[in-house]
Amino acid sequence: MKNFNVIPKAGKAKKIFAAAIVGVMALGLIGCGSTKENDMLDVIKKNGKLVVGLSADYKPYEFHAMIDGKDQVVGFDIDLAKAIAKDLGVELEIKEMEFDSLITALPADKIDLIISGMNPDEKRKKAVDFSDIYYVSQHGILVRAEDKDKYKTVADLAGKKVGAQLGSTQEALAKEKIENADMHLLANVNDLILELKAGKVEALIIEAPVAEMAIKSNPELALAEQRFTDETGGNAVGIKKNSPKLVAEINKTIKTLMDDGSMSKFITDAIKLTDKEVKE
Repeated sequence: MKNFNVIPKAGKAKKIFAAAIVGVMALGLIGCGSTKENDMLDVIKKNGKLVVGLSADYKPYEFHAMIDGKDQVVGFDIDLAKAIAKDLGVELEIKEMEFDSLITALPADKIDLIISGMNPDEKRKKAVDFSDIYYVSQHGILVRAEDKDKYKTVADLAGKKVGAQLGSTQEALAKEKIENADMHLLANVNDLILELKAGKVEALIIEAPVAEMAIKSNPELALAEQRFTDETGGNAVGIKKNSPKLVAEINKTIKTLMDDGSMSKFITDAIKLTDKEVKE
């Protein structure tokens, strides 16, 4: 049996071509509709799980502690994460990673939220959205106690080796406020504290509450006199772009926790935990 290739007339060919184009466009639109990114609130509820990314090296925000004989991640950021998961009606999963990896992990869908003492600065806002502020703190200069009179202000640190957490607001502050700072950046705050104690850096730029927790465990350290105002407004939850429903739900939880005093209790409880660790 022969095969015949039928070549349509010009007019008919144009109609077939036009119909094909319309079909392709329709398929494209259907594809766009099926893969269009949902608000993360819908995704989280469908999964039945909230995956929160954080760096558990930041007392009293989030840190490891032995609770009932088990190594657990605790802190007031964890309590906030639990409250959000409860209000959303889903389970909570904590995923630890280095602080400077969090901003890229969120758009890549490796985590659903960032709750890690993060400041919503302009650079970060380009990559992720943020909730309302849930905690406001100051930044300080952590030094060896023997150098407290030597390094009182940022001016005293000009040209010195200064440590800060990689990718943090404190890194930006150090670069902005300390003239010719020889920056020493590490991902883990605990490692930075060890570097300070060993004399590898002269000071750390760090959040004041975190510094205070470090001093309780390391009395050979001290906070210098100068403090920095938190120019970004405080700490907020990092949320994937274009998820207004999720932002609204998280802000609702934060408001409730602030209004009924729960957030203050979370902070107090976290500090008590660190005190308990020191005594033990």
